[in-house]
Amino acid sequence: MTRALEEAFKEASKLPETEQNSLAAAIREELEAKWERSLSDSQDLLGKLADEALDEFRSARTQPLDVKKK
Repeated sequence: MTRALEEAFKEASKLPETEQNSLAAAIREELEAKWERSLSDSQDLLGKLADEALDEFRSARTQPLDVKKK
């Protein structure tokens, strides 16, 4: 955690409980919105990567994953 964020949380901890809860909800909403935007923006790329992986599998250009191998 950055110093700036630590200081912001320290200041927020001085707020009444209801205001802290409101602030926490707003932070969560913003983080969820950023996550959703990030996922939405990456759907085309993820689809292309999945298609590429399937093409490689179907043309026998893949190898089984050895999970015991280090």
